[in-house]
Amino acid sequence: MTTDFADPVDPVPGTDDASGMAVQRALCAAERLLSARLGARVQLADPEHLGGSGRSTVVRVRVAHTPFILPQTLVVKHSPAPVPAGGVDPFALEAASCQLFTALLHEDLRHQDRPGPELIACDRVQRLLVLEDLGRSGTVASLLHAADASRAEQALLNWAHALGRLHATTRDRETDFAALLRRLGAARIRDPIAAHGRAAVAGLPALLETELGVTSPPDAVAEVRRAAQMLDGYPHRAFSPADLGPDNAVVAGKTVRFIDFEGGGFRTALLNTAQLRAPLPWSPLVFTFPPGMAEAMVSAWHAEVVGSWPELADRSVLARRLLDGQLLWTWLCTWWLLNPHTAVADHGALLVDRWERLAADANRVGYPATNEHAVTVADALRRRFGIIGDALPWYPAFR
Repeated sequence: MTTDFADPVDPVPGTDDASGMAVQRALCAAERLLSARLGARVQLADPEHLGGSGRSTVVRVRVAHTPFILPQTLVVKHSPAPVPAGGVDPFALEAASCQLFTALLHEDLRHQDRPGPELIACDRVQRLLVLEDLGRSGTVASLLHAADASRAEQALLNWAHALGRLHATTRDRETDFAALLRRLGAARIRDPIAAHGRAAVAGLPALLETELGVTSPPDAVAEVRRAAQMLDGYPHRAFSPADLGPDNAVVAGKTVRFIDFEGGGFRTALLNTAQLRAPLPWSPLVFTFPPGMAEAMVSAWHAEVVGSWPELADRSVLARRLLDGQLLWTWLCTWWLLNPHTAVADHGALLVDRWERLAADANRVGYPATNEHAVTVADALRRRFGIIGDALPWYPAFR
C-alpha cells in the first residue's frame, strides 16, 4: 500500500542531505554497472530524484557519455536495504517483473508497448536496476488532479485497457516468472498480498467489535472466507502489479504503462480488477470517481481479457468474482486503516466510502449477508468519525 505521494520530479537535495547521498550512490553504482556490462566507460549526469518507497531510491539520469547506443535518459532504482530473514524481497519481485516484460516478444504484445519499462541492466548483488525512462508525460494521478475532465476520463479508460492487456499477455507466463525468481536467488517468495489478506479475514471481526462495537454475523464471515479463496490457486491467474495506484500508471501517448513492481507476482486477475472499484489508499488526499466511471473501467478491462477467459463473457460470473475481490480489498483496507497499530490519519471518510460501495454492489450481485454487514459497518463508521453527506469528494478533474 502506498501511503505517501512523491512529486514526479523532485529536485535533488543538497549533498549533505541523506537523500542527496542516496541519489549520488545510485548514480555511481549505475555508472559502474553499465560500464562493466558494455566494456567501456559510461558517464551519467543530471540526476533527478523521483522518490522511492523508503527502502529504495529512484533517480532519472542523463547519459552524458557512452561509445554505445543508449537512450538519452534512464531511470535507476537502487534498493540497498537487506531483506529480513524469511521476509519478502521487493527487489527480487521487481527485477523478475521487469525481466519478464523485457523478454516478451512483439507477437506477445500484439503490437503494443511493453506493460512496464524495459530492463537495461540488473545487478542482484548491488540490488540495482537500470530501466527505460518512460518520460515526463505524467501519471494517471496527475491528470486526475488537473482541470481537464475529458483527458482524465480517457486516461482512466486507457489505464483499464492496459491492465487488461497486461493480464491477457501474461496469463501463461507464471512458470517463466518463477524461473526468473530462482535465478535471482529467491526461489520461494511469500505473496505479501495473500499474507495481508489472510490476516484481515482472520482479524477484522474482532477489530470491528473493539473499535466500532459491530458484530460480524457468521454468514458475512463465511462469504469473505469464500472470497479469500482468491488468494490461493484461483482461476484467471496473470501478472499482478499489486499496488495498482494511479501514481504507478504512466501516461504514454494513447496508452498507459505500469511502474513499481515491488509486490509484483502472479495472482488472480480479478483481484487487480476489483481495485478499479475499491482502490487502495495511495495518497493522504483521497478522492473518488464520479458515478459510472469505475464500471466503465471494468468494461474496458473486460474487453481485453474476454478472449483469453471466455467464461467471463457471462456477466453474472464476472460480477460475483469482482465482488469477491472488492470484498477482500475492503476488509484489507479496513484492517490496515482502522487498526490502532497501523492506522493512518484522516481515514474515516475513505472507509465509509468503501463500505457503502460494497453494500450497494453486494446488494446488486446478491450477497445479502455482506450487504447487511456492510451497511452496519458504514453506519458505525459515520458515527465514529462524524461524517455527514458524501464521504469523499470527486477527483478535481471531474468537479
